Amino acid sequence: MRARTRRLWTFGVAAALLLAAAALAFFALRQNANLFYTPEVLAEKGLPTPGKDVKVGGWVEPGSLTYPGDGSEMVFTIIDNSPETITVSFTGIAPDLFREGQGVVAIGSFDAAGLFTARQLLAKHDENYQPRELRPLGAGPDQNAS
Repeated sequence: MRARTRRLWTFGVAAALLLAAAALAFFALRQNANLFYTPEVLAEKGLPTPGKDVKVGGWVEPGSLTYPGDGSEMVFTIIDNSPETITVSFTGIAPDLFREGQGVVAIGSFDAAGLFTARQLLAKHDENYQPRELRPLGAGPDQNAS
């Protein structure tokens, strides 16, 4: 076998192995790539099938958090930088960082009427961590808490 033919075969085998590894990684990661829907995306694409588990995310609209009934259920509105909103109902204990004006990702499903019932809440915080010792003197305990 000539050197040129051997290099061609080596290149072909390496390319085939690289493509196989890329395909394997794509199929393995596709199952774990869970992105969340924002109100704007849901308005553009429409609501998912009722009962299908999805993630929705955005910010908790200030003034929208209510506790109807006995207090274990909460209803709030998720907003983004569009006029669209998502109404979310959650029963349970909210994460410590959950509050109005903060980011949230809710995992659950839509019902036929378009109400999102969350079974889990994930509170998001901003990236600007500031130790208590370096906070401005007028800042309250909730500001920049991480």
